[in-house]
Amino acid sequence: MLQVVTMKEIDAIFAVTDALGIHREMLVIPLGPASPGRVRRLPNGKLEITVDAARPIEEWVKELPALIAAAPGK
Repeated sequence: MLQVVTMKEIDAIFAVTDALGIHREMLVIPLGPASPGRVRRLPNGKLEITVDAARPIEEWVKELPALIAAAPGK
């Protein structure tokens, strides 16, 4: 189980968000993972992407575009 989000996880997230055209300054990535991982829109409009602690990052980021699209307040 993932304890701390490292550059490996952050780079995997950036690969997805860069491809979607989302500017990195619009992202908040907490260094503490959660189970399950989640995406939510913050009041300031930024996306908070919390890495899933229980699943491999390579598997979880495959769902990230759908999680981003489902985040309310776009």
